[in-house]
This record gives sequence, structure tokens and C-alpha cells, in this order.
Amino acid sequence: MATMASEEDKYFEVALGLVKSAGRMVRDAFDRPFSEVQTKASNTDLVTETDQNVEILLTRGLSDAFPDHQFIGEESAAAGKKIEFTDAPTWIIDPIDGTTNFVHRIPMICICVGLAVKKELRMGIVYNPITNELYTARTGQGAFKNGFRIYVSKTEELSKSVIASTLGIHNIVSQGPSWLDKSLSNARRQVEAGVRGIRSFGSAAINMVCVAQGSLDAYVEYGLHCWDVAAAAVILKEAGGVVIDPTGGEFNMMSRKVLCASTKELATQLSGMLTHANYEPEG
Repeated sequence: MATMASEEDKYFEVALGLVKSAGRMVRDAFDRPFSEVQTKASNTDLVTETDQNVEILLTRGLSDAFPDHQFIGEESAAAGKKIEFTDAPTWIIDPIDGTTNFVHRIPMICICVGLAVKKELRMGIVYNPITNELYTARTGQGAFKNGFRIYVSKTEELSKSVIASTLGIHNIVSQGPSWLDKSLSNARRQVEAGVRGIRSFGSAAINMVCVAQGSLDAYVEYGLHCWDVAAAAVILKEAGGVVIDPTGGEFNMMSRKVLCASTKELATQLSGMLTHANYEPEG
């Protein structure tokens, strides 16, 4: 056990140093007025040269330090690399979560690096280099923002909550126009339940760490990928939050959907009012 802890200390230190270096790259690019933009699956699925360069920096640095580790990255998956999730130590990387925000120079973006060992999430780093907000967590050691411990709120009722959700344009691409009816219906039920507000920051990881620090009380989204949620899921759980499947079942980062909340009571209430979408699991 001590050996494993010592190994994970090294994993964390190396990853954190690389994330900070990547943050300087992202900040420098953000300060320039324009980005070269390409589209992937649709006109709303964007990638920039900075996304690609950050993923290369992170994967090369981690691979050099830990040659036997595996990787799942957003841009490598977009380039056609098959997602393979095994028992080997696996880094799950989103070089810029919130690429549309980045392209439009909206400062709600973050670099996400999670680590799974034997398919169990062990650590997460979520870093917004524009606002200089660094969230970190390791399983069993608590969650932190810029070195200070963070906790979820104690909210148990939707009528006292601020939640994050999205209309899910990416879901319309994959599931057809009927998804918009589902999404609007879900939003209507939340409003009718008396929520204090619905927010959408354009980044799954930022939505999740906002729940972790108590700024939001819950968040639900469909059509995500493992790199969107892996790092932030560790942070949210270590902050005392609940992370589940929107249907109420156990969270699976490969299932392409997530519901997180400050308390079990709030998670159950939100889950029970939703019309759900199903996806083929990744990997």
C-alpha cells in the first residue's frame, strides 16, 4: 500500500507540472485575438491547434515519465484512435474542455487530466489558466482549489438549488430533433419544481467543479465523453458530492452521461424527474 501511495505521489507531481506548463500555452493562445479552428463531427464540434498541442505536450510528458501507462485523449480519439480502457494505469485527457468558449474568448475553459488504475479513478486535475483556478483531488485525500479544501453545499431540495444543465446541441446531432423536446421538457420540470436558477457554462468539468465548491448544487448532462468527466468526478466525490448515472444507477464514466449533486436527496429528486437518453458505452 505504501508503495502504491508513493507511486501515485510521483504520478500526481509529474501530471501537475505538465498541466501548469500546458496552462501557459493555453493562456498565451487565449491572449491572441483569433484561433485557427477546424470542425470534427459537426459545426458545433470544434478543435483548435492549441487543443492538439496541449494534448501532445501532456501525453508525451506523461509517456516519457511512465512508459507503461496508457492514454485516452479527446483529440487522439477524434483522429481515429480506438478508445481502450484496461486495468493498466490510464490517463484520461481533455486538453481544452470548453473549446467553443476558447474560440469565442469566453474564459470558462479548463485542462482536464484524470488517472484511473485498474479502472478505478484515482486522481483528477482541472485547471482554468485564464482565471487561475486549479482544482485537484486524489482518492481519499480530499478536494482542493488553489490549495484550499473545498466542499459541496448541503442543499437537499430542488426548490433551494441552482443547477447546471444544457440544451445539448451535440445530442441533436447524434439523437435527432426529438432530443430538443426532451431537453426542453426536462428544463421545464426543473423550473416548475422551483429551482433558483439554471446555468450552463459550456464546460462539463467547470460545471462539475462548481458543484464541488458549492457554487452549484447539481448538474446533469447527456452525450458526454469520458475525458469530459473523469478528472472532475474525482474532485466532486472528494468534496463530498454525489456522482451517479442520471437514471439513478452507478456512475460509469464510459456511459456518456452524468448526474452530480451536493447530496443524495437532491440527486434522487433530480433523477426522478428527467427523461433520459441512452448511448452506447465507450471503450
